[in-house]
Amino acid sequence: MSDKSADKSTDNAIADPKTYASEEGFHSLFTKLRREDPIHWTEPDDYRPFWTVSKHADISEIERQNELFINDPRLTLTTIDTEEKVKEFTGGSHLLLRTLVNMDNPDHRAYRGMTQAWFMPPNLKSLEAKVSALAKEYIDRMEAMGGQCDFARDVAVWYPLRVIMTVLGVPPEDESFMLKLTQEIFGASDPEMKRAEDATTFNANTITDFFNYFGAITADRRKNPRDDVASVIANAKINGELVSDFEALSYYIIVATAGHDTTSSTTAGGLLALMQNPGEFAKLRANPELLSSAVDEMIRWVTPVKNFFRTATQDVEIRGKKIKAGDNLLMCYWSGNRDEDVFDDPFAFKVDRSPNKHIAFGYGAHLCLGQHLAKMEIRSLYRELLSRLDTVELAGDPAWVEANFVSGLKRLPIRYSMKRQAA
Repeated sequence: MSDKSADKSTDNAIADPKTYASEEGFHSLFTKLRREDPIHWTEPDDYRPFWTVSKHADISEIERQNELFINDPRLTLTTIDTEEKVKEFTGGSHLLLRTLVNMDNPDHRAYRGMTQAWFMPPNLKSLEAKVSALAKEYIDRMEAMGGQCDFARDVAVWYPLRVIMTVLGVPPEDESFMLKLTQEIFGASDPEMKRAEDATTFNANTITDFFNYFGAITADRRKNPRDDVASVIANAKINGELVSDFEALSYYIIVATAGHDTTSSTTAGGLLALMQNPGEFAKLRANPELLSSAVDEMIRWVTPVKNFFRTATQDVEIRGKKIKAGDNLLMCYWSGNRDEDVFDDPFAFKVDRSPNKHIAFGYGAHLCLGQHLAKMEIRSLYRELLSRLDTVELAGDPAWVEANFVSGLKRLPIRYSMKRQAA
């Protein structure tokens, strides 16, 4: 194989959703990139070209300089055909949504401030008892399943969904609808999750369904505000004016989708990692005080958000590569979280890893707003699970979502027994 054809094979693999459904394949590819070409010019078939950034230090530096490297106009890895169909659907805009992850300052600062207090530790303390009660409820359900379930489908997707729906103020009877729409967004390229229509049409129809649902929520909360995030968003003002319907609805969607899908991926992926590393599982069982560090290690291990783009606003040089103004850079978080220069034995799962400077939540101004809630949810579920689980083992092959943006386990069949509860 010539160097040129080898590069094309690498470039296509970087963009291919199937790459992200194979842990071994992904890490083999990106370990080589970190070693040989950490700032890699990438020209995959059917995609606009970009720089692939695979090292932790480079990703962090790009994230830190949010005036030099901006989020708009390109954020996620989508085909040229999809980009054109989005513009056609929106009448010329490149955005189906305008959320915090799309925004740059000053808008990002202002819109982040709308709900930031809600997601900070002082406010989350008031939710802790409710989250713990939900964790118990879902482990009760797991126990009632009789010793066998698909942990990803039966537990991991539903628990964080109910938490974030509680925060938003969405009733439990609408959870299945919310889950369906979320999976259609993040699983657009997965044959098991996409709508029957083609990928772009499905996205447009899914967004329309979301907008219709949250449009009704907005109208209700403006008339009857409650103590929930939906009321905060519906009645928020920027520069003295109510936020536009488009931006309010976009805000709901990012909270509703990213607020549970990434947490469910970590919850399921964490259990698989523990089963695959029985020594670490035993260590955590014997030392429950390690739970916080174990959760951080689960998040590093899974890294549900695989990448985001940034766009250079001026010419700059990184590792000897000349980045031109307007060039797009794909920040590969999952690769950065296996960087040999940052993590001791990066391919080992360690429940007591310290320090653990993972970048699964991003870095800098766009550090994930919901990170504290996500950690609290996972800690609560595992605290309940570890106190009651006796044995657990795989009951079939795990499977990952085929998606090159947000992905994790879609199946985790397990066989288990629970400890007898005292009478």
